[in-house]
Amino acid sequence: MNPSFTYGTLDSSHEEENLSRLLSQCFNSPGESVYMKRVGSQNFRVLRQGDQLVGGLAVLQMGQWYGGQCVPMAGIAAVGVAPEFRGSGAAITLMQKTLGELREQGIPLSVLYPATQRLYRKAGYEQGGLLCVWEIEPQTIQASDRSLPIHPITPTVDLLAPLYRQKAQIYSGHVERHSFLWQELTDMQPKEAIACAYGFGDLNHLEGYIIFHQVRVNNDNRLVIKDWVLLTSAAIQRFWSFLADHRSQIDNIRWRSSLTDPLSLLLPEQSARLVNAERWMLRIIDVSKALEKRGYSANVQAELHLDIQDDLFAENTGRFVLTVANGKSEVVQGGNGDLKLHIRSLSSLYSGLFTARELKLMGQIEGTEIALSTADHVFQSHSPWLSDFF
Repeated sequence: MNPSFTYGTLDSSHEEENLSRLLSQCFNSPGESVYMKRVGSQNFRVLRQGDQLVGGLAVLQMGQWYGGQCVPMAGIAAVGVAPEFRGSGAAITLMQKTLGELREQGIPLSVLYPATQRLYRKAGYEQGGLLCVWEIEPQTIQASDRSLPIHPITPTVDLLAPLYRQKAQIYSGHVERHSFLWQELTDMQPKEAIACAYGFGDLNHLEGYIIFHQVRVNNDNRLVIKDWVLLTSAAIQRFWSFLADHRSQIDNIRWRSSLTDPLSLLLPEQSARLVNAERWMLRIIDVSKALEKRGYSANVQAELHLDIQDDLFAENTGRFVLTVANGKSEVVQGGNGDLKLHIRSLSSLYSGLFTARELKLMGQIEGTEIALSTADHVFQSHSPWLSDFF
């Protein structure tokens, strides 16, 4: 790390304006001042050289669901460094300082969407899961079950968050949303789009909801689903018939889901297609806390001996024993170190994106056959995915 850099929070409205201009330049986006206002200036961290602003980023303190448990997590967003300081070590310094602060605060995980993997791998992040975008033409849906009522709703956090939380417990990798993300989703006055929200089922006991925008893209009318929660098979059937009923006005429909989208299982044909898949990255900041706060299958009883290397945090380096029983876990230092891996590889194993055997094949893990089998048993998970981009 460059000793001439100093790290901290925004100290004035003038510096906030400077960071807004810097981020607008970095992301070729003139609206960064609005973004910063929504995120909150208190959630930004900056790097300086003397009085000059070098770079900055946003920290969104949330949580992430694994094994039915929510683990405290910090989302990192809007990482930008002034062009004249690129190549100086500013970006890695900014990331390492931020991670150090998060560890001091007791936050065991961090997630981000990388513009470049090299930088974030240097900071200890690795691929943790996916955000996938699917598309379908409404005339191919061919669903007609309209038995479940559907109602226009005013989307509020109080109404939607309890329903979303039920979904998050099912799908590994979902986040406990920051207020900024909820604000983005419930904005019913987006520019150049028509926003709508509907609830499925009885208004006093909703079985799901959908929030979407209707936009014009290359002479096509597109329906873009911003958020969906469907908690019953009846809600999923009504979801598809509702979308099918847009066939006279809408050319295509897009939604976010997993790589193996569960919703499309109920379609009569394989008419949905994957149009984009983006991998987010996970960083385990505190090994013991991350392993102990994660949920595990209730039928798993195992003891896994880990030997971990972390280039940033000495506390994460060394041997650990993870004991799992009845869905809970305990971590102590020591053990045989039967499974040797870098903190980056632990992220991919922890999230369930890759199995221990797959990571061994890629040269990312060393271990005995028993240790590999135990790790796969302990971290068994459906492919982790996110529906939120930050």
